[in-house]
Amino acid sequence: MHRFFIPKPFKQEMQITGRDAHHIIDVLRMVPGDQLQVVADDGISFLGVIAAVTTNTVTVSAKEILRETHEPDVCISLLQGLAKGEKMDLIIQKAVEIGVTDIFPVSMAHSVVVLENSKAEKKVERWQKIAEAAAKQSKRDIIPAVHEVMTLGQILQKEKWDLLLVAYESENRVSLKEALQAHKEAKAIGVVIGPEGGLSNEEVEATKKKGGIAVSLGRRILRTETAGLVAAAAILYETDNLGI
Repeated sequence: MHRFFIPKPFKQEMQITGRDAHHIIDVLRMVPGDQLQVVADDGISFLGVIAAVTTNTVTVSAKEILRETHEPDVCISLLQGLAKGEKMDLIIQKAVEIGVTDIFPVSMAHSVVVLENSKAEKKVERWQKIAEAAAKQSKRDIIPAVHEVMTLGQILQKEKWDLLLVAYESENRVSLKEALQAHKEAKAIGVVIGPEGGLSNEEVEATKKKGGIAVSLGRRILRTETAGLVAAAAILYETDNLGI
């Protein structure tokens, strides 16, 4: 069943407008009486029935509140080094599907991609749309936020997590599993992933100074578009949030 997000608090009757209304009316060809799922911005999701359709608006009446949550009880922030080409699109799409809470695109020392301010804003706008589409497809109860492009230092200055991990290919003592088992109480976890060129020593040390722990993701070296997804899936599995 199709799922849509409405950026307003829950009411018994709600309106879907904009691109989503166009999609419902002109692409899905839905009509009054058809059912869909809706998530209000206060986190309430419900099974809705289309009550009326006009040119640009779909009015939905709440039929049943959906109690089951699709969200993990651990919040994962992916601090992803900027990747070239369409890799960032893929990373964001799959990270949202897996269950990541928010994504920080990070301009790093070894990043191949350099985004100027105006270009960065357009990229973030595009990535947020990808996150929204992935959230709908995977039946998320939230649309994970894609933050503005920043350096790692800027992010570490502004944000805090219960547990901050940095996936580092030179780390051979502490595994991701060991770090998670040593911090089972952590409910907000940040994961730093380097770009194609890898993390600089300075970036690793800066993360450690903020309490971060360098961890290994296994015996093989993973590409940047693989590493964050593996880390997120492993965290959800280890915290019993993957549901398999």
